[in-house]
Amino acid sequence: MPIDRITLDTAVMSGKPCIRGMRVTVANILRQLAHGRTRQQILASYPYLEDADIDACLSYAALRVDDEELALTSS
Repeated sequence: MPIDRITLDTAVMSGKPCIRGMRVTVANILRQLAHGRTRQQILASYPYLEDADIDACLSYAALRVDDEELALTSS
């Protein structure tokens, strides 16, 4: 799972994980996917992003979920 496109810099977006040092956070992209936006829609809104950037966001999220326990309610 390549995450080399994800950067952390305290001078950019308060140190939140971003894509390639840009002011686009991983959380922003994940939130859009969670709300049903397609990759094509996201890439159209952010023409400077690449499909591999979205892959990196998903890989980063998978690693973070593995790293921490989340309190989830059972259905």
